[in-house]
Amino acid sequence: MSGKNVVLGVSGGIAAYKACELLRRFTESGHSVRVVPTESALHFVGAATWSALSGQPVSTEVWESVHEVPHVRIGQQADLVVVAPATADMLAKAAHGLADDLLTNTLLTARCPVVFAPAMHTEMWEHPATQENVATLRRRGAVVIEPAVGRLTGVDTGKGRFPEPEAIFELCRRVLDRGPDVTATDLAGRHVVVSAGGTREPLDPVRFLGNISSGRQGYAIAAVAAARGAKVTLVAANTELPDPAGVDVVRVGTALELRQAVLTATATADAVVMAAAVADFRPATFATQKIKKVDGVEPPAVELVRNPDVLAEISAERQRPGQIVVGFAAETNDALVNGRAKLARKKCDLLVVNEVGEDRAFGSANNEAVVLGADGSETPVPYGPKAALADLLWDLVAARLA
Repeated sequence: MSGKNVVLGVSGGIAAYKACELLRRFTESGHSVRVVPTESALHFVGAATWSALSGQPVSTEVWESVHEVPHVRIGQQADLVVVAPATADMLAKAAHGLADDLLTNTLLTARCPVVFAPAMHTEMWEHPATQENVATLRRRGAVVIEPAVGRLTGVDTGKGRFPEPEAIFELCRRVLDRGPDVTATDLAGRHVVVSAGGTREPLDPVRFLGNISSGRQGYAIAAVAAARGAKVTLVAANTELPDPAGVDVVRVGTALELRQAVLTATATADAVVMAAAVADFRPATFATQKIKKVDGVEPPAVELVRNPDVLAEISAERQRPGQIVVGFAAETNDALVNGRAKLARKKCDLLVVNEVGEDRAFGSANNEAVVLGADGSETPVPYGPKAALADLLWDLVAARLA
């Protein structure tokens, strides 16, 4: 969606220089961007840079161009306000409704979706005051992206790193696509868990039993949930995809590792979406050395044992009252018949049934499915991008959570 009025707020953190890349992505996508920095942000990137990149005037004060009433008009005319980076100080001001400069006034007058991309040291992010401010903003419908984990200023490493501008842009694009209505952040205040990718069960140090799942559908589900305001935990099995902005990623390899990570995360989850392709079986034994091929000798038989059924387990033992559980069923024939049988067997609330085929399901950017409900509902999802399926799925989950 192009041609929107975007306000890019920039607060005073070292990550301010990365907002230049975010600005470029908005302008190259056809959006009109007004940059509103704080006074401290100009210590990192000057007003001339913002003005040249956006093609619009830049000011930090409410006293400039007073006849245009900028402290009111900028927020009123915006289709999206994104503050990147958002410092601990900016989050505190926004949560408490302070208005001592042009950016904080803009936040008070905006009636469009608002996205904050925090960046700060780990101790500042984890401080109870910051966490309460974040919770307040999310409760009001703002999207506060979870910061990334990595190298911070100096030699420090931890959670608080500014997410990659490309990932922030993708999240903002999804927010814009949903429009200005109140359902844009209908998952605000919710914690959701999503599994993605395919597990691998090792045979020996160089071989494994696995599947061809790329993780794209699970990642799309996680990214859309973050754009709709949820706190997202993504349990990722053997994927090569970049982390979605605002998502806590837990990396796993085997089905047993995935089970443990999912059970840990679901203790506080409002909804769980099991999109990962989890191996039904694993080798009974692991060869500590590579299994060699010997001429004239038949290879040894591989004995398999059954893996735990994670979907059935979390469906049967809901860790929170009202928790919604969603499963996936990739079928090659009689998709709906097999899907209904699986839904009854697993006892989940929703089951996404997709038939594996060319440019569908595994490894593809697109998908086509039918979402079956335990209440007897049947919702078709037409062929299209996996993000579209994710949006419709969260519509169904949000309705049940409500």
